[in-house]
Amino acid sequence: MKILAVDTATHTGSVALTDNEVVLAEYSLFSKETHSRRLLQAVDYLLAQTGLALNDIDGLAVTIGPGSFTGIRIGLATFKGLALATGKPVVGISTLDALAANFPVADRPVFPVIDARKGEVFTAAYYPNEEGRLIKTSPESALSPRALVARIEERVILVGDGAWSYGEFFEKELGDKAFFAPGPFSFIRASNVAFLAAEKFKEGDLVDVVTIVPTYIRLSEAELKWAGKDRCRF
Repeated sequence: MKILAVDTATHTGSVALTDNEVVLAEYSLFSKETHSRRLLQAVDYLLAQTGLALNDIDGLAVTIGPGSFTGIRIGLATFKGLALATGKPVVGISTLDALAANFPVADRPVFPVIDARKGEVFTAAYYPNEEGRLIKTSPESALSPRALVARIEERVILVGDGAWSYGEFFEKELGDKAFFAPGPFSFIRASNVAFLAAEKFKEGDLVDVVTIVPTYIRLSEAELKWAGKDRCRF
């Protein structure tokens, strides 16, 4: 099954084409500019380099959050458009699941940590089963770094841009209990998004391209301002 996958939830955007267990092509770029300028160009580039057309793709996969509100909307809107234009099925993938997928097996819990700004991080806990495969054991949430530290009682792997943004704090508070995933493992790879999506396609766990919505976890800045205006009316 050929899957076109994308992640635009953080500063490092990624697009990948996979065919079953094979990564045909993958493109990642760290940029503080909006991903909207390069996303479709990246898709066109990968298709051209692999000699494929959109009609050759069997399914689409996109991360739905949590992460940058603007980034998530860009990826979701773009792939909604592609799905509506081609009729291809779509699967939505959690950014935290995709980050945890950088560790197909582990000997300790993994905590993906995405910088949520405003002194918070998006995170969830993934504990290894008897085979070392990670199982999500907590709901996704937005926490202060200190609140996250309070939940950690054993040696863990911290992965994601939030782990580095608050690295000094985590290192001070957790000491040798914290292992920081190195650079190549600290960002979301679209190929992992595709591999996670492949399982959902097999299970028929598809999303309605019209009604699919992002996972923000907390209100966006615009929603907070709007709520503030409503309160001021009374």
